[in-house]
Amino acid sequence: MGAGLTGSGGGRSRRRGRGGRAPMAEINVTPMVDVMLVLLIIFMVAAPLMVAGVPVDLPDSQADALDNQDRQVTISLDAQGLIYIDEDRVPAGALEERLAMISPSGETAPPVVLRADKALDYGRVVAVMGTLNRAGFRQISLVTHGSSESP
Repeated sequence: MGAGLTGSGGGRSRRRGRGGRAPMAEINVTPMVDVMLVLLIIFMVAAPLMVAGVPVDLPDSQADALDNQDRQVTISLDAQGLIYIDEDRVPAGALEERLAMISPSGETAPPVVLRADKALDYGRVVAVMGTLNRAGFRQISLVTHGSSESP
């Protein structure tokens, strides 16, 4: 007696549309997460390389590296003797004014990282250091390339 009926539903199939599958209501985010992780790694590797914006040929040294601090000012002197605070060029004679804007009187001056081209005259570097000292910047670090050679 019911030999022709083998499934429930009276012989009707559960197909929807022409493809035979129900539409998927979820989004697969795994490929997006993979791409984001790769981009994160790329930016983590590239970020330290983008810190120094002013091209300076630093001298070699065998000194140990110092730790970076959160609030520090980077001053660069290029081969022509032009002065930059971070990546902004400072007009001639305006260094003291710019330093006063960075650390107003009454506040503790942040540490200074001084990057000077090795082709510069020593007197030019010392003059900038003297200006920093007069402006109240007492912590000055000189940046060099690390060298594994013995003197």
